[in-house]
Amino acid sequence: MKHKAIHDTRFFFATAPLPCPYLPDRVERRVVTELMGRDAVAVHDRLSLAGFRRSHGIVYAPACAGCQECIAVRVLAQEFKPSRSQRRILSLNRNVLAEEVPLVATEEQYLLFSKYQKCRHTGGDMASMTYVDYQALIEETPVNTFLYEYRDPDGCLIAVCLADRVERGLSAVYSFFEPKLRKRSLGTFMILQLNSQARHLGLDHVYLGYWINECAKMSYKGRFQPLESKTIKGWVRFDVA
Repeated sequence: MKHKAIHDTRFFFATAPLPCPYLPDRVERRVVTELMGRDAVAVHDRLSLAGFRRSHGIVYAPACAGCQECIAVRVLAQEFKPSRSQRRILSLNRNVLAEEVPLVATEEQYLLFSKYQKCRHTGGDMASMTYVDYQALIEETPVNTFLYEYRDPDGCLIAVCLADRVERGLSAVYSFFEPKLRKRSLGTFMILQLNSQARHLGLDHVYLGYWINECAKMSYKGRFQPLESKTIKGWVRFDVA
């Protein structure tokens, strides 16, 4: 992924090469910096516009030699209209109860998180996260972050979404759901909810992180049209097809 030069007095670091979690036989490197101090929110906003993503108290962007497959994408929230299949997903989950909850990790959330990791991302780094690790994921944020829980009519927790408020938009940080309910497309449902929230707040964008053409797990992001992608020339319309 190519970036314009970022003129900032803070320190940026490159991570050591590690196996790529998305594409086989490739290595991953990231450029990272800490979010800290009084200007953390402003820096987060600026770097989000530059295609960076937040995790805990850092922001990062891919910096892999010889590879440009990671493409930062965002939905144009005010122009977005659900497709026929997305309207079916909304109808299928019409009885799901969404609630913004305090930014505090709970054991109930962690049990669902662990089940999701073991079923959907076996062998990944997050599959081995302890409760303390999960607590850090939820609670360690120097910016404007919110947490949504989704429950079925019986009150059972079936999905969780962690997101940030950024300048003129919302940024999906991480979400997970009950893997047994795969046919309900809860991951797509939560993004649709974020888009609805952005529209309600008069915000322009919903940031979805990185889209990778060769990674099937990323394909759902391309269904949220219209999309923009971050390029060396700025954000431009992006048609996955």
